[in-house]
Amino acid sequence: MGKKWRWGVILDAGSSGTRLHIYRWKDPEKARKVASEEDLRSLPKLVTEKKWTKKIRPGVSTFGDNAEDVGPAHLQQLIDHALKIIPEDKVQDTPIFLMATAGMRLLPQFQQSALTREICSYLQRTTRFSLPDCNLHIQVIKGETEGLYGWIASNYLLGGFDSPDEHQHGKGHHTYGFLDMGGASAQIAFAPNATEAEKHADDLKLLRLRTLNGSPSEYKVFTATWLGFGVNQARAAYVENLEDRYANADAELPDPCLPKGLRTTLGGTTVDDRQPGTPTLIGTGHFDECLRLTYPLLGKDKPCEHNPCLLNGQHVPAIDFNVNHFIGVSEYWHTTHGVFGGKGDMAYDFATYQQRVKDYCGQDWSQIQSKISSKHEKDPKNAQEACFKASWLINVLHEGIGVPRIGLEKLPTINVTKGALEHAKEKGFLDPFKPVDKIDGIEVSWTLGKMVLYAAGQVPPATRDDQYPVGFGSNVDGTPHDFQFAGSSWRTPNRHGNHTLNDADDDWDLDADDILDKAKSKSTTGFFAFLLILILFLYFFRKRDRRMRLYSRVNSALRRQRRPSKGGGGGGGVRGVRGVRGLSGLATKIFGGRPSGGTYERVLEEGDADHFELSGGDASDDNEYSDSSDGSGSSTRRFGLSSGLATPQVVDHHHHHHYHHGLASPTVSALDRSGLVVRTDSRERLMLPPYFAQSGVGRRSRAASPTRLKSPLMTPLDET
Repeated sequence: MGKKWRWGVILDAGSSGTRLHIYRWKDPEKARKVASEEDLRSLPKLVTEKKWTKKIRPGVSTFGDNAEDVGPAHLQQLIDHALKIIPEDKVQDTPIFLMATAGMRLLPQFQQSALTREICSYLQRTTRFSLPDCNLHIQVIKGETEGLYGWIASNYLLGGFDSPDEHQHGKGHHTYGFLDMGGASAQIAFAPNATEAEKHADDLKLLRLRTLNGSPSEYKVFTATWLGFGVNQARAAYVENLEDRYANADAELPDPCLPKGLRTTLGGTTVDDRQPGTPTLIGTGHFDECLRLTYPLLGKDKPCEHNPCLLNGQHVPAIDFNVNHFIGVSEYWHTTHGVFGGKGDMAYDFATYQQRVKDYCGQDWSQIQSKISSKHEKDPKNAQEACFKASWLINVLHEGIGVPRIGLEKLPTINVTKGALEHAKEKGFLDPFKPVDKIDGIEVSWTLGKMVLYAAGQVPPATRDDQYPVGFGSNVDGTPHDFQFAGSSWRTPNRHGNHTLNDADDDWDLDADDILDKAKSKSTTGFFAFLLILILFLYFFRKRDRRMRLYSRVNSALRRQRRPSKGGGGGGGVRGVRGVRGLSGLATKIFGGRPSGGTYERVLEEGDADHFELSGGDASDDNEYSDSSDGSGSSTRRFGLSSGLATPQVVDHHHHHHYHHGLASPTVSALDRSGLVVRTDSRERLMLPPYFAQSGVGRRSRAASPTRLKSPLMTPLDET
């Protein structure tokens, strides 16, 4: 897929199952180089595909009593699917998140902790995905957090963040509200109008994002969750109320929320006949009665300690439907478009929807079954629960949250600009509520919001003064104590796990041979000028270890190009060799010293071998042969390399572990790796004749330089 892409994996561990989501986006540092002005003012562009998602059942919460099985029995099949999508060379840089929602929230705390620990341990042991912080990557997230992520995803897809002018709903408001309902919980998230935001500032979350050009943006959002208000939990509470209501009646309990004639157990399993002694639900198909019996589940009679309140006595700032336009996902979409939805529905019309529900639920179950067998309806489970889900949704939307009933009630005045009106008509988001599944082909999921936040955190700030991180927390100045960081950094991680600024290794992954091949077509002067500029350029842009590798390859290529003259001509061939050696020496100083056969000019020593016998000097000089600048062991990875010379019979216990890596030998022969006899610069290890000592031969040059005074008895090889 190329080096410009970043990937992210997130597992939505819900109450009914776990769903894998994979997202991809351009590396922000590279995307900025080719982005248009419009793109620079936008958040990073994330993409996904249908085949990149996978859902399995049941949910993670079912492993509460056997946490050790959650990895191999549940997660591994999702990991295997992810590895089919993400390029192998990108896996170790791809973050993985598992965020559990309402199903896990219902478990005891000790089971939640056991599951999250085991999940993180399993992923770290068995995968190469990036998972540096278990607390950040593996979480049971709060409902408020889930709602905020959904709000981010919705506004990201609708363009409320990137083009505020095209989404002005009046009163300076340009974002959309978010409603979500799952099996166990329901969430709401929206930005109140300016008056309500000021009045309820302490109830809001501060959200910080960063667009591609590095500019920060802040939003103040209210989020709330109602645990137990998902359709499955609400159904369980409803059935319990029916049992209490008919406690003294026969074991057959009339249920107006089931189609007429349908018989089920209390758990929802279909039965053909009455089960003596066992409570059985029998459908009556009276939808108006169903609405009346589900209304008490809203908890509207609960005391409200902090006005205003919506559901279950929970405080929510007043919603201004003149400017707050909501989208609803998950059950809001499935319940309005599954059994009851018509093709091409662009908006939710309460009057039309309620009539469809009444017509459906008034049918005999046998009629509905015939449609199921003809594949005109969804599976039987959805068909038998459709009436209850519809009544619950209608009550939550209109009696609980207060969304105007489109088709029956007078709608709020739509106060928008002309441009926003045209844009909203095109998108179909002018109404107070609209159920959606996808926007521009991308599923609206809170997981997208989490990954948008992560990608925005990778964008470098436009100025050094902007040091506020991307994420969210309490609505206070600065970085609040409860701030939830995006989990990403705009500093690109290097291969050691550290972070560097604007690390452009991918852009400068050059090959020395390719460089030389391109340069051969130039003149000799042009070639040397080009190579010199390239050396200086790479010196500043490559890490030290990569500079050394590149230098070695360039130096080897230069050696192959040496062509000394075979005849007369005034020694031009020799000058050519010296010119190349001079360039090699310059490159050595730029890249840093490295001991190799061609790094320094070697000379043969004359005289008898007994002149160079070692004395019994102490071999424990502190890091004398280390390239460390501070004497620390962390910098002494090459034994005896600072001077470029190998010293005979020196044993340094401090560096003993390096012998096993081929970096040095405990007893180094007087023959170096190039096969030449070399001399050491250490006076403490040589017993030199007096005439050598008087001439200064053998003294170490300053700063451990490999430069040596020539002996009067020696002549350099290339000068003979």
